[in-house]
Amino acid sequence: MSHPYPLCGVSRRSHFNIRTADSRNFLPKSGNNSREIHPKLPDAHPVRLGYNPSVMFDKLFQLGEKPYDTEDAEWDAFVATHPQGSILQTTNWARLKGRFGWSGQRVWLKKNGKLVAGAQILFRSAVFGMLKMAYIPHGPLVDWNDEEQVEVLLNQIDYAVWQRGAGILKIEPLLWQEEMPPEQWQAICERYGLLPETDTIQPPRTILVDLRPSEDEILAAMKQKTRYNIRLAARKGVTVRKGNETDIPVFVRMMQITGQRDGFGVHDPMYYKVAYELFAPSQAALFIAEYEKRPLAAVMVFTIGRKAAYFYGASTNEERQRMPTYAVQWAAMQWAKERGCATYDLWGIPDAPPEQLEAEFTERNDGLWGVYRFKRGFGGHIRRTVGAADRVYNRHVHRLYRWWRGRQQR
Repeated sequence: MSHPYPLCGVSRRSHFNIRTADSRNFLPKSGNNSREIHPKLPDAHPVRLGYNPSVMFDKLFQLGEKPYDTEDAEWDAFVATHPQGSILQTTNWARLKGRFGWSGQRVWLKKNGKLVAGAQILFRSAVFGMLKMAYIPHGPLVDWNDEEQVEVLLNQIDYAVWQRGAGILKIEPLLWQEEMPPEQWQAICERYGLLPETDTIQPPRTILVDLRPSEDEILAAMKQKTRYNIRLAARKGVTVRKGNETDIPVFVRMMQITGQRDGFGVHDPMYYKVAYELFAPSQAALFIAEYEKRPLAAVMVFTIGRKAAYFYGASTNEERQRMPTYAVQWAAMQWAKERGCATYDLWGIPDAPPEQLEAEFTERNDGLWGVYRFKRGFGGHIRRTVGAADRVYNRHVHRLYRWWRGRQQR
C-alpha cells in the first residue's frame, strides 16, 4: 500500500506515522527502567564490519546545511502551536547551533496526517572526540501522559542517537512543574529509563510576565521602583529604537563590556550576528537604548507562537543613572505584546524556591542572583520546569560527561 509521506514508515505497533532522517522502517525496543539503554537494531539493518553509521548519517541529513523547505515550515508551525513549543526547537535554532560545532537531526510522529510529537536533536563531540552527546533543548515535544506516543518517540530517538554513535542523551522539556509535579515526573523517568538527577543546560527557573493585560496594567503589576525607573529613563532623555544588522557590532561590544563587568561568559561575536540574521525580522528583534545618540543598553528578543523570550541583554558603563536597561526592556515587552505574544520570558533566575529568592537576593551576587534583583522588578510569575533528564547508552561516556561538565562549571 502506498504511503502519503516519502521517507516515512508506518509502525506495526502504533497508529503513528514515524520518521527519522533515515528512510528505513524501524521501531527499536529500549529496556524500560534500565540505567543503560541498548537499542534493538532491526535484522534488515545489520552493522557490518567497516560500516560507520555516524559518517553516513552526517552526509544524509544536516539541518544546518539544507535549504529551508516545506517540511521545515510544517515543523516550525507545529512547534509554534505546541504547548511545550520553544524557539530552541525551531529549524533556525538548529542552523544557528550548526554554525558553532553542533549538528542536528529531527524525529517526528504523525497521526492522521498531522504532526503530533517530535524532537529536534543536537549532537556534539567533546574531550578530543571521546565524548559524543545528544541534546534536546526544550524537548521532546510529546504528550507525556500518552504512553504509546512517548514510547514510540523515545524509540525513534534511540535509533537516531545510535546512528550518530552518541553515548548519552540529555533532554530538557519545557514542561512546567505546575502541570507536571515532581513526583509524577519522577515516575515517568523511571518508566522510560531516564535519570532526572542531572545537571541542566538551560535555566530551569524563570519569570514569565503576562502580556495579555493592558500596558497600564502590566506596569501596575511591576515593582514600584522598576515602574519609576522606566519613567525616569524617559524624563532623562533616554530613547529606544529598533536596531538592524548594522547595529550588531555595537551590541557585541556592549555584551563584552557587560561580561567583563558582571563576570559571565559571552558568545563569539559571530554568534550574535548569525542569530540575528537567521531570526530577524520575523522572530527576533534588537532594541537599543540611547542618550544623545550614544548607545547605552540593548536587548535581543525572540518570539515563537504567542511566547516571547529575552535571551541576550547588555549595557555600557556610561550614564547608568539614566536607567537605560529598564527603558529597553520595557520597549521589548511592548513590541512582543503588539505582536500578539501572551507571555514574556525573562529567561533565567537562580534555581531556588521563591521564599529563598526573596530572602537572599539583596545579599547575593553569585551566578544568576545579580540579574534576579533586576528581573524581579518587572512583576510576573516565577515558574520552574521539570528540569533535565539523561538517557544513558554507555555508562563510561556518562561518567566522562559528568567529569567534563564538572570542570566547565568550576
